[in-house]
Amino acid sequence: MIGYLKGEVIYKDGEQAVIVCSGVGYEVFLPASSLEHLHEGAAAQVWIKESISPYDGVVLYGFASREDRDLFLTLKEAVPNTGPKKALEYLNKAKRSLPDFQRAIISKDPRLLTGIFGFTAKTADKLIASLHDKMGAMAFAGTAKLGAAAGRTLPPALTQSLEALSALGYSPAEAKRAVEALYDEGVAEDENAEALVRRALKKLAP
Repeated sequence: MIGYLKGEVIYKDGEQAVIVCSGVGYEVFLPASSLEHLHEGAAAQVWIKESISPYDGVVLYGFASREDRDLFLTLKEAVPNTGPKKALEYLNKAKRSLPDFQRAIISKDPRLLTGIFGFTAKTADKLIASLHDKMGAMAFAGTAKLGAAAGRTLPPALTQSLEALSALGYSPAEAKRAVEALYDEGVAEDENAEALVRRALKKLAP
């Protein structure tokens, strides 16, 4: 069983990369967050999980870290009706901030999962129901971008600001883009929706 590959990227597209190791090229499917760091002609190191497809035989899925691989496995095995491609999609969204994704699941906050991570309401509920008892035992590198101390309820201001921007006439894509920019910059625990909307409007100004 293949668990790790170290070699040279000779090809990549929007879903996969071919990594040559000791003269053998391995076709590996990766989440977009991992693919963007791979470049043709450059060295690559990826953690691997094999999956058996009834149509394609053994399929390799690659990850930048073991924690990404472990979350992929948890998503695939714990969330109902989730195959490897769907688990990759979920992982890619969660990679916006794994600590915040973990806290959203533990605190049962579907609005954060829909407003920031981009899951549908149905999927957010499914993720919370399936992962709530499992995410607490997982450890993720990095620090949360939303909120402060671990274990506290995430402020609803950010998702409220998304709704406010839509009410002001901005398209869902514009509102989401502005809120994602605020999310990437970080949101203070005590920052309210009104302040966030003002910040978002500056980003939306022509």
